[in-house]
Formats: sequence, structure tokens, C-alpha cells
Amino acid sequence: MAALSKPTKRVNWGATVTRILPAALALGLALLFGALLLLASGRNPIEAYAALLQGAFGSPARLAETFVKMTPFLILAISVSISFRCGVWNIGAEGQLILGAIASFSVAWLLNAWPALVALPLSLLAGVIGGALWSGIAGMLKAHFNANEVITTSMLNFIAVYLLAYLVNGPLKDPEGFNFPQSPLIAEAFELPRLLTGSRLNVAFLVAIALVIAALLFWRSTLGFRTEIVGAARRVATHAGLNVNRTIVLVSLITGGVAGIAGWGEIFGIHYRLIDAIAVGMGSLAVVVALLGELHPLGMVVSAFLFAALVVGGNAMERSAGVPFALVDVIQGSIILLVLARSFIFRGRRS
Repeated sequence: MAALSKPTKRVNWGATVTRILPAALALGLALLFGALLLLASGRNPIEAYAALLQGAFGSPARLAETFVKMTPFLILAISVSISFRCGVWNIGAEGQLILGAIASFSVAWLLNAWPALVALPLSLLAGVIGGALWSGIAGMLKAHFNANEVITTSMLNFIAVYLLAYLVNGPLKDPEGFNFPQSPLIAEAFELPRLLTGSRLNVAFLVAIALVIAALLFWRSTLGFRTEIVGAARRVATHAGLNVNRTIVLVSLITGGVAGIAGWGEIFGIHYRLIDAIAVGMGSLAVVVALLGELHPLGMVVSAFLFAALVVGGNAMERSAGVPFALVDVIQGSIILLVLARSFIFRGRRS
């Protein structure tokens, strides 16, 4: 029997606008709420937001720094979106990043005399394996014992954080680090090439873009289709002959492996060593980026860029306009709440 050809997909502009408009409204309302807070604190919202825009986009170097901050947000958002679309609420991206960072750094530390062309790919592979195994623990518990993945991934986050703290204060502590919780530097030859002279933008950003392309291809693949079926209705997937437990474990491994790449990028592109606070807050923010991007790879590019701009521009607001950086966190929190409210409102309209 001849294989059925796939129908040509046309862009449904009405559906596209319907998906984009609520997110844009959520952003606008959050910024308006932030402006009201600025007014209440006696500051000029126009000057504050102008400083934010200048800090995030005012020069090639500042735009490059926004891309630097965007890189781990985007990689982690892609990671959690895969598990979310499978119906597995994995919130352990922070711990998976940490394990990826520890594993990749360990390879570089042990192979510090090896050529970079050999050691760097091995360190990347180690980061993927470290993150995958850490997420795989939660996946196995979910698949075979029906353990709540929110609880297991949260607990694994705590273990990862304390493991990192132990390592950078103990076996891997830099003897010349003046009692700072950090490891020695990796070999200079292992540092990822910079994409813009005078900035921190490095090859990890290109890796993040490559992962976006890979995610687009993944959701067009057979495995991606099976993942979405399992996420939509596990009972239907079982009756259709799909191995639900195996899919959950496989998706967990993929999710953790992608998060491990973020840890590799932080080590080899930014810090060049393990540090105690390498992943603070990234996991929770990645969930927000993924949800704001509607769990779609291209949507997450936009949302990751937005939050990176808020982080980088927030520093400029604090310096130039005298605005407490905590207000940026308030704006981010407002976006989270409005995104959730938007989902509820639109779901109610469709019912």
C-alpha cells in the first residue's frame, strides 16, 4: 500500500492571532501594573522603562548581554515544554542543569590536558548524560510507581543544590578562591568562542538556536506525535497500543538531557567554573517562559528574549533610574498571574 502523503499545512492566521493576542495583553497589563507601582514609589515610569529599554537594547554590547541571559532561559524552556506536552509536570530543570554542569565540569577537570576538540564534545555529552539521568529518576518513579513528578523533581532540585554546595565547598573547592564557594577554572582552551568581541555572547547561544530547530523537528516526528498523544490522553494512548510508561521515561531522559546542555553552556561559556549559585531561579523562570510561549519552540524564543530583556534592563533601571530591582520581579510575577488568568478566561469562553 502506498504511503499516505501529508497534507500541506496552511497558516491559520486567525488562530495565530488568537494565540498571540492574549500573551500581548498579559504583557501590556503587567507593564501597566509596573508603571502604577513606579508611580506609587515616586518614580517616573517613562524614565524607568526608557532606562530598561536602553539597558537591554541600547548598544550591540547590551543586546549581546540580553542574548547571553536569554540562552539558558530558552534551553530550559525547551526542556520543560517537552515534558509538559507529554503531561509530565517536571519542574526539576534547575537540578538537571546543576547535574549537567557538574558532569561536564568534571570531564573538563579530568581531561584538562586533552585537546579542546576532543574534551569539549565529551564534556557536552557528559552534561547531557548528567541531566538525563537526574530527570530519569523522576521519570522512572512516575512511570512505574505513579509518584507525583512535582514532588520528586522538587526534591531532586534540593538534592542537586546541596550536592553542588558540598562540591564547591569541599572536594572541588578552588584552593586559591579566597574561601569563595567555587571550583578551579577550566583550561582556557576549553572556553567557548565568543560571537561578539568584548561581550560574553558565545557559541552556547547558537546551540540554543539549534535546539529550537531540533524541537520543531521533534514535534513533527513519530516520537513527538506519540508524546503528544500520551500527554493528551494516556488511556487513549494505551488503547492505541502505545507504551505509555516507556514514553514517559524516554521523555524524562530527553528533558533532562536538554537541561544538562544549559549547565554545560553556563560552565564553558560564562563562568568557566562551578559556582554555588549557577542555577538560582532559572528553573522556575523556565516554566514561565515555556508557558508564556504556549509550549511552542518559536513562542519560547520570544518569551525567553522578553524575560532576558527584563533581567538585563532591570539592572539598568536600578542604576540609571534608581528603581529597586525587586520591581522587575514584581513585573515578572504579574506576567505569570496574568498568563494563568488569561488561560482561565479563554478556556471559559470556549466552553
